Amino acid sequence: MADSGIERSDDQAALARLGKKQVLKRRFGFLSIVGFAMAELITWETVLTLFNQAYENGGPAGAFYGYIIACLSTLSTYTVIAELSSMAPIAGGQYYWVYMLAPVRWKKVSSYLIGWLTCLAWIATIATETIFLGTMIEGLITLNDLNFSNLRWQNTLLAWASIACTFFINVVIPNMLPRFEIAMLVLHLAGFIGIMATLLALSPKKSADFVFHTSLNEGGWPTQGLSYCVGFIGNIATFVGADASVHMAEEVANAAVVIPKAIITGMSLNSALGFAMMLTVLFCIGDVKSVLDSNTGFPFIQIFYNSTQSYSGASVMTAVIMVLTLACSTGITATASRMIWSFARDEGLPISRFLKSVNHRSKVPIVSVSVVCGFAAALTLIYIGSTTAFNDVISLTVTGFYSTYILPSAFLLYHRIKGHVLPHGTMLDGLPDAPASVSASTKEKPVAPVCPKSPDASPDPSSSPERDQTEKSTKQLEYEISQAPLIWGPWKVPGILGTINNLYACAYMLFVIFWSVWPPSTPVDYTTMNYSIVVTAGVLILSGIWYFVRARKDYSGPLIDEEVAEIMHLTPATVSASHKAEA
Repeated sequence: MADSGIERSDDQAALARLGKKQVLKRRFGFLSIVGFAMAELITWETVLTLFNQAYENGGPAGAFYGYIIACLSTLSTYTVIAELSSMAPIAGGQYYWVYMLAPVRWKKVSSYLIGWLTCLAWIATIATETIFLGTMIEGLITLNDLNFSNLRWQNTLLAWASIACTFFINVVIPNMLPRFEIAMLVLHLAGFIGIMATLLALSPKKSADFVFHTSLNEGGWPTQGLSYCVGFIGNIATFVGADASVHMAEEVANAAVVIPKAIITGMSLNSALGFAMMLTVLFCIGDVKSVLDSNTGFPFIQIFYNSTQSYSGASVMTAVIMVLTLACSTGITATASRMIWSFARDEGLPISRFLKSVNHRSKVPIVSVSVVCGFAAALTLIYIGSTTAFNDVISLTVTGFYSTYILPSAFLLYHRIKGHVLPHGTMLDGLPDAPASVSASTKEKPVAPVCPKSPDASPDPSSSPERDQTEKSTKQLEYEISQAPLIWGPWKVPGILGTINNLYACAYMLFVIFWSVWPPSTPVDYTTMNYSIVVTAGVLILSGIWYFVRARKDYSGPLIDEEVAEIMHLTPATVSASHKAEA
């Protein structure tokens, strides 16, 4: 039913309790959104494509044990994300949760900064995946033709071609997206079985001692422990982006239950597949020198050829991974566009009036899809001039994402320990699961309507004393609304176990952020330096400056749609006035 686009009244009501009306079409059911989540992670594929990062800094043992640690720790992190998505299943994700949970004084500014960081991280991820796909295509050509000359402009053109494909699927045939994701789920599983079986059947096997006890420090770090930590980022990158399904929440039936289950199911299944592939590739690596020095630029392509001794066989195996990478790019484009659309809906971006528009026929934010594809294509132009500069931009994919995860997770931990979160199903003003928080009015641009208990808070422009009283009442209302009770969603980790998991997830995210800014090897110069801290901090600083210069007059946190004012016990007349003021 959900995949056919039939709306459920309880889905609309749940979204209304978060202050939003149903605009997008609920195309996804459980199976299709699980397929979406798994296609976004493509864990076993990423184990192959990023294999050399963990291998060179840590060796086989570092890659293997690092994968286990990263797998379990990331599952802990996404369990917290799943809990937040169940509390507030909304396309805005992190910036909405931050506003919902942050102290009153910091709600708007922290929400605004996280919104910008999330938007740019997802756009950078589109550029990353498409350039990555172009590089794989060039690597496959090199395998079959050693005289092929790799030129960076060719890679950018290939990236543009893949962006065009993702645009076509998202805009021209959006109703096919759920079926496309199910098809990719089938290919994801079938490709895993076929590739792993081929490697196990044809490759010479390394010893268990080599796999479980061999360590390497190709980065030249002072200690092996330091090398392990630097190489650990390769395993972390394998699991980045599992929150993608969160930003599709307004297109999923029964999102408060389905989204968290999809996150955990996708993460668990992908982790198991990735673990099996990691063991397989370590045992079947063959001639290590030929693999690491491969002209293709990808060790896994050389492993495929060494195992099959066939250009055709290696090409088919690589093609499967390329198709799945394109599917990942398609889902990332959908995710990024919904994030941009949601943030624009709350006036968080320039030209929000255009970015928040939704096509009346397809129920897709076509303008937002076009913008994220356009910006991603522009970012790939940087690759032509300098791979170092391009890597600096796309460094948001780890540091940026984890920075957006840790803030709402830390706030949730605080409220959890303090006992501020009420049980699921708690009745407030006769409404089950009332919104955890809503945006408040500001004197420059009122957004939140006034409660029935405060009739004198409606602005009267004809009288200055009354206007002053209105502003005073509005500030009081902002405090009251911001302190609205938090309520658990239908999915959560219960009791002390949930608190321990939340605490561990926050500690792990700090660890990830710290090591994600380290360069991959020594000595370090301007070409090998990791600039992710500069890029991430730059986004936060520039968006913070813009907030205090201009955006604080426009951005007031998540807005309340006029059509849902009644369910929130708010005065429709004031909401109407607020919208007129915005116009």
